[in-house]
Amino acid sequence: MISDRVASNLKAEFRRNLLPKIGLVVLTAILLMALFAPVLATHNPNTTGYFDDGTSYPPMGTTAESYEVVDGERQSIEVEPSSEHLLGTNNVGQDVFSRLLYGARTSLLVGTLGTGIAVIMGVPFGLISGYFGGRIDDAMMRVADVMLAFPSLVLALALVGVFGSMTVSIPDPFVAAGLAEGMPSSTPLPGTVTLVVGLVTWVWFARVARGEAMAIRNEEYVTAARSLGASDATILFKHVLPNSLTPVIVLATIQVASVILLESSLSFLGFSGTTLSWGYEIQQGQEYLRQNWWISTIPGVGIVLAVISINLLGDWLRDSLDPNIEGEGGGAA
Repeated sequence: MISDRVASNLKAEFRRNLLPKIGLVVLTAILLMALFAPVLATHNPNTTGYFDDGTSYPPMGTTAESYEVVDGERQSIEVEPSSEHLLGTNNVGQDVFSRLLYGARTSLLVGTLGTGIAVIMGVPFGLISGYFGGRIDDAMMRVADVMLAFPSLVLALALVGVFGSMTVSIPDPFVAAGLAEGMPSSTPLPGTVTLVVGLVTWVWFARVARGEAMAIRNEEYVTAARSLGASDATILFKHVLPNSLTPVIVLATIQVASVILLESSLSFLGFSGTTLSWGYEIQQGQEYLRQNWWISTIPGVGIVLAVISINLLGDWLRDSLDPNIEGEGGGAA
């Protein structure tokens, strides 16, 4: 577990480095916006509204070009922003700011729950493999190698095809309490995508847990417990697991950002199961980039800020706790 010395390292690194402070502020802001989305949203994110010619409102402080037909001729016109839509509207007239808030909910939920599934699957797998070693370790690690042989996105697409689309509706407490009238009564969670990202990323936790178990299994306190008649299950649960948590926590923080990117990629390709997703918003706006750039750009900025802030905090944890750990694509032991 985290000792007083490790806690002291965390505090010292945080005070010394500006980047984790920035990451914490940005991530806290995103979390608060996602949590209070029904209260902060100015419009129902699913409500559509059109110009006569289908033109979208631009964000405040900008203008957009459109056209109108006069005497059979097409003439350019300048579209002014609307004070009712701070970040403009998308191609079907939905409020971009409101959809940005609800999209943050989806990305953070999938990122957190998907990483949780990966931890639950990967850590026991890796601990058993590293603790027992020998043929058990060889067989289990070959399974992990097979998983690593496939690119994450390709494997995720294949698994989505196998499981099909499943969306779980999570009741919104703010709407239920009457604090956000006119907002969606529930938050759609793409269940299949959440499960799939866990199935795709568990192997990284297995590799880290295996390395920790291999180092811990020969420690004196483990040998003493074994000599006192403790079973392997008891040793794994009471001695190996607690002393393996620090690198797992570091890796989990870093992997949340990777899972958000993976979820956004799947949403962009149309496999999310919900339209309230940053990746879906980018996909919807790609055809209008030259005229209505904000439809794709604003949710893209949301993804960038979320991923960078999480990575900044993950780097802080890694530098303070275990500098040898890397996320997906790195050299997790």
